[in-house]
Amino acid sequence: MSAVIKFFSRTQGHKKLSFVDWIAYGYLFLGFLIIFLPVAWLLLNSIKSQFLLQKLDTNLLPLDYDRVVRATVFGPEGKEIFIIKDLPDWVIYWNELRDEDKKQKNDPEAFILKFDGNEYYALRTHLGLVSKHAKELIKNKNLPEWLIKYPSMFPNAKKDYDPDTYLKGLNEEEIRLLSEFLVLKPYKPNGFTSQILVSAINPDTQEIEEYSVNRINTNKETINARLISNPQGGIVKIPSNEIIVNKKLRPSWINYSDPLTNNVRGMNFDAIKCLNNSVFVTIVATIITVLINSMAAFALSKYRFNGQIIFFIIILATLMVPASVLIVGIFKMVSVTGLSGTLWGVIIPGAATPTGVFMLRQYMLTIPDELLEAARMDAASEWSIFWRIVFPLALPAIAVLAILSIIWRWNDLILPMIAVSTTKTAYTIQLCLLDFQGEYVAQEHYRLAMTVVSLIPTTLVFVFLQRYITTGIATTGMK
Repeated sequence: MSAVIKFFSRTQGHKKLSFVDWIAYGYLFLGFLIIFLPVAWLLLNSIKSQFLLQKLDTNLLPLDYDRVVRATVFGPEGKEIFIIKDLPDWVIYWNELRDEDKKQKNDPEAFILKFDGNEYYALRTHLGLVSKHAKELIKNKNLPEWLIKYPSMFPNAKKDYDPDTYLKGLNEEEIRLLSEFLVLKPYKPNGFTSQILVSAINPDTQEIEEYSVNRINTNKETINARLISNPQGGIVKIPSNEIIVNKKLRPSWINYSDPLTNNVRGMNFDAIKCLNNSVFVTIVATIITVLINSMAAFALSKYRFNGQIIFFIIILATLMVPASVLIVGIFKMVSVTGLSGTLWGVIIPGAATPTGVFMLRQYMLTIPDELLEAARMDAASEWSIFWRIVFPLALPAIAVLAILSIIWRWNDLILPMIAVSTTKTAYTIQLCLLDFQGEYVAQEHYRLAMTVVSLIPTTLVFVFLQRYITTGIATTGMK
């Protein structure tokens, strides 16, 4: 700790900070903010709930709000909008709960019996009981079994059936239940949306009243809100600087625990399998890269043969070829060789890198040729010279290449997309993160959390091995 304090208290030799010192420390602080703030944003947002992320919450900390529910019920009288307050947390967060937690919570069947009318219908839809109750009704009334499959039928297939015929002998509540299940007019699936509870002065009565707000955007002068005492009155605009809102710290740790335990609702996401695939690809690819690049660099730096310069220029020229241009060629190569769908299809295409060959060649040029000549005079083979002399002496540069290869391979997304995009069991962690971005549902809370997990290995490698990077690069090319 004292070394850190001493480092940050250094000056140009004077006891007081000079103008240059202020500029240097200001530049250091600015660089720290540029690097640290995005990381801090990622870490703090990774423990925000799905609700906060969907509402584009701008708070730095995971501060949740007091919530109410805006429900929409469809019926013969049309659409009715109303607000439900004081619901238990497990009801509000029902769609965010894991299947295991849903079974452990209060009984939904018993809970909805406390309500009647539109509140009962909205809660029945929200807690997923419409399908269960409708199937029980069909069974008890001896109705045709095709009614159970009717909601999932294609439109052309539905024309062959007439469900209205079987509604005539039912009472009003049974007609509503079966119509909601079959999605028959005038009934539709009821809406149930969690919203933020705020208080503000009512411009008409000049009294503080409660409102429901979809999201809070402090960058706008007014916020669209709905008066809780009169939700049918429509949307009103209230000044954003006059609202009163209650917040509480509520980190969502399930963002990490669910993917790591393969318990993501609605999908099969095995984070451990993805991480194991990435570890295998990174380690094997790094070993192969170090071997191939070091051998190529040894040949280009210590041998003299026809076309040596041409080969070296060709290798360097590949640095100017964009990676996107190579996608089609790599895809064909992987398909023809039968590596498609396997982790070897990710490892082999990037085994040799022009950057690694160039860096190791420049370093090996600093190794005296006299050492190699002395070894040859002692009857050492070229293989022995490489392994016992050149390779150990080039370890600083090889360590740099290995570290960079670990970072490249771990974060690579292009090669996995080309080689294993059709094989779920071979997904690397970077490819697995794409699973959370669906066409209709985006689970950003899981993706942010798993992004943090995926950054941990490369961060540790860089933090603990950065001295080898600076040392190896600093000595590369010195002769």
